[in-house]
Amino acid sequence: MPGFHTHITVSTAVGIGYAVWGGTQYDLPISTCLLAGGLCSVGGVMPDLDSDSGVPSRETIGFAAAIVPMLVFNKLQVYGLTIEQMVLFGAPMYLLIRFGLGTIFKSANVHRGMFHSIPAAVIAGLIGYLVCDSGVHLVHNYKAFAVGLGYLVHLILDEIWSVDVHHGRVKKSFGTAMKFFGENPGSTMMTYCVLCLLLMFAANEQTQPPTP
Repeated sequence: MPGFHTHITVSTAVGIGYAVWGGTQYDLPISTCLLAGGLCSVGGVMPDLDSDSGVPSRETIGFAAAIVPMLVFNKLQVYGLTIEQMVLFGAPMYLLIRFGLGTIFKSANVHRGMFHSIPAAVIAGLIGYLVCDSGVHLVHNYKAFAVGLGYLVHLILDEIWSVDVHHGRVKKSFGTAMKFFGENPGSTMMTYCVLCLLLMFAANEQTQPPTP
């Protein structure tokens, strides 16, 4: 299967293309396009949070802990929070993501489980949607789709690597990335419960005022 460096390289290349597309087709600000490209790049390593090796999980969680509080600041402004209140909100969030999520992922996940699935890619996009901005507008959707796109790139690469063209065979891992259901019914049910919950939150987001 492709390694961490392959995933981050390809998802970054796709992110660059996505950023260029957003700037040329929709005339979006350069900062927005660069951020979306970066989100696509990070999305490309998110499925390996369940990896047996510590590198993908450690790097992804560390980046998420740093960037998510900053992304949320833009949303918190809509609710009238002061800078001091946002800092007080962001610090615990950093600690929770940096140390809490790492422990949970390490103990609860199996590699190539439901983290490698189509519903998980949708979940990643929904998380991006809920974290970035507020209201219904192009920039909000553009950033959110970047996360899901990067995630999907990872899954596609895993499936491509499952086909051994040189020896003319298909590996056992084929079909374990782009799937809708896992081998563990409990994990599958939990994934779809999270998906439904995030869909409800995203639907509620439609009623929020757009970010100034």
